[in-house]
Amino acid sequence: MSDESAMRDLFDRWERVWHEGQFDLVPSCVAEHYIRHDEGGDRTVTREAYAAEIAKTRQERRDIRVVVYDHSFEGDRAWFRFAFKWTDPKTGEPRSRAGMQSYRIEAGKLAETWLALPAPRLGMDRRRCAGALDKPAAS
Repeated sequence: MSDESAMRDLFDRWERVWHEGQFDLVPSCVAEHYIRHDEGGDRTVTREAYAAEIAKTRQERRDIRVVVYDHSFEGDRAWFRFAFKWTDPKTGEPRSRAGMQSYRIEAGKLAETWLALPAPRLGMDRRRCAGALDKPAAS
């Protein structure tokens, strides 16, 4: 299997963890200790602890999807430009949060990641988030 093919296989499994809750795949995707640089700060988590974080997110946002807009694989690195999309369970409104994430792969598993998620803007309506920044929001 080529390096790119192995990388695609890894992220195909990882997508099944996120989209289908196939947590039995986590050991084949994540190194024993996973270094994360994210909104929670710099930390090292076990496979089990990170699987629990994903399960909690999926519980809170039952229809969460990761939509990938662009990506690249090179050597032991991968990056993705993506958005989380889900329905707000209280209001039924669609929600999304865009980000960039890069990974370091070791022995075919996610070993380290850097995640950048711009802070959500409170009070912005969807139209303004879609790029119509010059138009005032309708009352």
